[in-house]
Amino acid sequence: MRLFLALLLPISTFSFALGLTQPLMRFERLYFLEDRPSLIRMITELWQDGDAALAGIVALFSVGFPAIKILLIHIAVLTGGKSRSLALLSMVSKWSMLDVMLVALVLFAAKTSGLAAAAILPGLWFYAAATLSTAVAANLCARA
Repeated sequence: MRLFLALLLPISTFSFALGLTQPLMRFERLYFLEDRPSLIRMITELWQDGDAALAGIVALFSVGFPAIKILLIHIAVLTGGKSRSLALLSMVSKWSMLDVMLVALVLFAAKTSGLAAAAILPGLWFYAAATLSTAVAANLCARA
């Protein structure tokens, strides 16, 4: 089990970083205009467009809580579960949600002007992989 955790933690951390910075979707408008936003870019554009509350909510639930969850799993593994990180991990796990990020994608798509066709890009797959691997790692930490 420890070997599996040792493999999962770097995978989840690396996938999370790529999920934040790589383009999530491709939106094509009018056959020649194209957007390839990353999650960080979406949050930044929401903030710049005056949607500070929405940008804050998306940043908190799609970036903040998952990052804290990954950090707490690393701490729990390094301390052997002897710290308060496991109690905090169970609390944070309830608030780090993939569906909030997906809602942000839909909102961002709706804000683009004109008719748009969308395609999934690697950033979304990395974010999903980070979400799943972090959930499995948190479950393994809770058992140990």
